[in-house]
Amino acid sequence: MSRPPSITEAQLQAALHWLSRINEQPAQAEGAAFKRWLLADPGHRDAYAQAQSLWRSSAAPALRLAEEEGDSLQRYLDAMRRPVKRPWRQRAAALAMAACLVLAVGIAGGWHPGHWLLDAQADYSSAQTIRQISLADRSQVTLDAGSAITVEFAQGERRVRLLHGAAFFQITHNGSPFRVEAGGGEVRVMGTRFEVRALDDGAQVTVSSGRVAVSPAPGGSAQELTADQQLSYRKGQLDTVQRVDSDNRLAWRQGWLNYYQAPLGQVVEDLARYYPGRILLLDDTLAQRTVSGSFPVAEPMQALDSLGQVLGFSRQTLLGRLTLIR
Repeated sequence: MSRPPSITEAQLQAALHWLSRINEQPAQAEGAAFKRWLLADPGHRDAYAQAQSLWRSSAAPALRLAEEEGDSLQRYLDAMRRPVKRPWRQRAAALAMAACLVLAVGIAGGWHPGHWLLDAQADYSSAQTIRQISLADRSQVTLDAGSAITVEFAQGERRVRLLHGAAFFQITHNGSPFRVEAGGGEVRVMGTRFEVRALDDGAQVTVSSGRVAVSPAPGGSAQELTADQQLSYRKGQLDTVQRVDSDNRLAWRQGWLNYYQAPLGQVVEDLARYYPGRILLLDDTLAQRTVSGSFPVAEPMQALDSLGQVLGFSRQTLLGRLTLIR
């Protein structure tokens, strides 16, 4: 569902504002101010109809987004609360619905409350594109879409911290240590080319060439990895070393995502990094179905349409930025 060309963004935002007020206080629908606004321009009526459709369609994804961004949403709810005459429970329910919709619309426009504070700390970050960076020591870093790092070269040591997303490193050797911190652990560089990818409670390291030492905690015992090996750590614990095809796993650097019997949920999550908004998969059973194939990161919607033809799902896009899969 895209916004009709006759409706401006300002009209749609005004319509969403009125809709939120009317859902909190239905009597507003009979008020003179709302009627004046509605009749002032034919586009206002179209915008309000679009807002109502968006409200209905956004109920499930807004709640899903609220669950995903629970901590951030709670801060906004706390900030929105102010003394009013209505009972607290009624006010809180209305605020929650309004905040869910605001969150859905905001994230649909590319805003991610879980990352904006981290991005404010970053020295380098990427949005929906892959970014190449040359560090002061001439080492090269490739940031995957939706990634951010900090860099500190001081006192004879080089440190990079992965805040979120993934980064591929090609290190220049100059005699000083190079360390990458991510997910509570660190990677000590003994070779040249490797990826570090953030996980919910740790990180995953994939080596293309050379050697690295992976520790689930700074200064702790380390596991050495060589070319075509991968290792994850979570909550301070190392997983088992895996043998992988690193060229295949790291093909995102050339603009491709390759899969063999991967869950659709994982594929959608990966494609979403390259989409200027959010993609929500609303069917948990569908999310577990397996997928094999190669997909260009430059065309995430085209990839979803191809998968939809094979797996039988449909997608719906709201405001051009929030895509729902059912």
